[in-house]
Amino acid sequence: MGISTMGWIGRGAAALAIYAVAAGTASAQDKELTVGMASTFATVDPHEESNSPHNAMSRHIFDSLIYRGGAAENEPQLATSWEIIDNTHWRFHLREGVKFHDGTDFDAEDVIASVLRARDKPSQAFASYTRNITDVTAEDPHTVVVETSVPDPMILNSLSRIRIISSEHADDDVAAFDNGTAAVGTGPFKFVSYTPGDRIVMERNDDYFGGASEWSKVTLRMLPDNGARLASLLSGDADLIETLPAEGVARVKSSDNLKVIRGQSTRIVYLGVDVARDQTPFITAKDGSKLDKNPLKDERVRKALLMSINRPAIVQRVMQDNGTVAHQFVAEGYFGHSDDVDEVSYDPEGAKKLLEEAGYPDGFRLTLHGPQGRYVNDSDVLQAVGQMFARIGIDTKVEVMPWSMYADKYSNGEYSVFLGSWGVNTGEVSNPAIAIVAGRDEAKGTGRYNGGGINDPEINKLLDEATSTLDEDKREPILQKVSELTFNHHYLLPLHYENVVLGASKDVDYKPRGDKYLLAYEVKSAK
Repeated sequence: MGISTMGWIGRGAAALAIYAVAAGTASAQDKELTVGMASTFATVDPHEESNSPHNAMSRHIFDSLIYRGGAAENEPQLATSWEIIDNTHWRFHLREGVKFHDGTDFDAEDVIASVLRARDKPSQAFASYTRNITDVTAEDPHTVVVETSVPDPMILNSLSRIRIISSEHADDDVAAFDNGTAAVGTGPFKFVSYTPGDRIVMERNDDYFGGASEWSKVTLRMLPDNGARLASLLSGDADLIETLPAEGVARVKSSDNLKVIRGQSTRIVYLGVDVARDQTPFITAKDGSKLDKNPLKDERVRKALLMSINRPAIVQRVMQDNGTVAHQFVAEGYFGHSDDVDEVSYDPEGAKKLLEEAGYPDGFRLTLHGPQGRYVNDSDVLQAVGQMFARIGIDTKVEVMPWSMYADKYSNGEYSVFLGSWGVNTGEVSNPAIAIVAGRDEAKGTGRYNGGGINDPEINKLLDEATSTLDEDKREPILQKVSELTFNHHYLLPLHYENVVLGASKDVDYKPRGDKYLLAYEVKSAK
C-alpha cells in the first residue's frame, strides 16, 4: 500500500484552481503581449539546455507533471496527484482529457518518452534532475510510476523541470523543434515562429486545461543589451522587460505610462575558481612567465581574492541596490543555510598578507572571464572586481563574451577565475550543490556545471547522503555542513543575490517569482 500524500494533493489542487481562475476568462479578446528578455536562449527543444531563460521560454509551450510556483511550491499540472509507493517508487495520476496542440491525446506514453529523453540526451543538460531516475513505467494510460535508484527527496522538484513533449517527437532533433515541427506541447501557448537570437512568437491555446490566457499573441524578444531593452519599453514596443537597467529606473518612475515592479529572487552570483589543475591556463607571473603551481589550489589565495572584493560597494554602486550581499548558497531562513559559514569582510590589507603567506608577495597576473548580458550588470561587476584585485597586487584582465560563447566553456572548466550564477529554484542547498560543487560524474549526474573542478570527498559523500534522505529533520544538517565546507574552504567566492527589477507598462500587472522567470501566462491586465 502506498504512503498517502493527500495533504500535498489537496493544497496543490486548490492552488491549481486559483491558477486557472487567475489566467483570466478573456479567451475571446485579442490582446497581444511583448516581453523583453534580458538573456538569450539557443533552442526551442525543451530538453537540450537547462538554464533560466531557456526553461522560462519552454514553459510557455510545454507543461510538466508538476508546476513549480513562484515561491518554489509544488502544484499539480499534468499530474493531478501523486503518492509514495515505497522509498524508490512514486505513482503519478495523470490529468485526463488533455490534448497536445496538434489535437492528439496526452497519456502515459508521452510522460515516459519525455522523462527518458531528458535523462538520455547527449547534452546531459538535465542530469542534475534525472540522475536518480532509473525507469518510468505505465500502470495504465493515465498512471505512471517513476522508479529511482535511491530515495530521492527532490523528485517532485526534478519532475517540475522536465517538460512533456509528444511521444511522436521523442526522436526528433533540435532542428525539428526550432522550425516548429516538433514544438508541440500541451501548454498555454502554441508555437508560431522562432528566430534564433531574436525572438519567439506564440499564439494562445484556447483549449488550455488551466484556462485560456487573455493574451492572444505573445512575443518573447531577446534583448540582452541594456540600452536596447530599456528603449523597447520606453518606446512602447515591449509591455514588460526583465532586469530593468539601473540607469532606467528614474526614467520609468517618472513616466505616466510605465512602472517599476520589484521582488526578491534566490539567484546567487559567484566567482568560480580552478581548484583542480596543477597549472591553470589564465594565471601567470607578472612578467608573463609560467608559475610552477596553481595559486588557486591554496585556500589562503582564494580567501584573499574574496577579501579584496568590496561586495557592499558592488551592490550599492554597480547593482544600484538591486542585489544583496551573499555569503552562501541561500539566505537566512532557507533550507540548508548555516550560521557557521564565515562571513568574510572586505579587507584588502588582510588580503595582501594572505597572499604573502601563500608565497605571492607581489601577486600575479590573471584573466577574469565572464558573460555579457546574462546576469544583471555582469560585465560591470567583473570590471569592478578586476579593479579590486589590482589593488592587492593581482594584475587583472577582464574578458567578457556573449552567453552563447561562454556557457559551455565555463561549465567545462576552461577558465581560471570566472563569473557564475545559479537560480536556487528549489529554495534549498542540494540543488545548486549537486550542479556546481559536487564532483563531476556523468554516471551520477553530478557536477554538470562545476567549472572549478571541485572534488571534495566529504562534500560528495554528504550530498550522496542528503539526496537519499527523505526525513527533512535529518537532511537539513547534512546540507548545512555542505554549505560550511563549500564556503569556509572558499571553493566558490559568493558575490550577491540578484533582486528582481522589472519595467512594465501601467496596463499590465505581474507578481515577480523567486526563480526570476517571466511567464506570459501569469501576466495580467492592470485593474
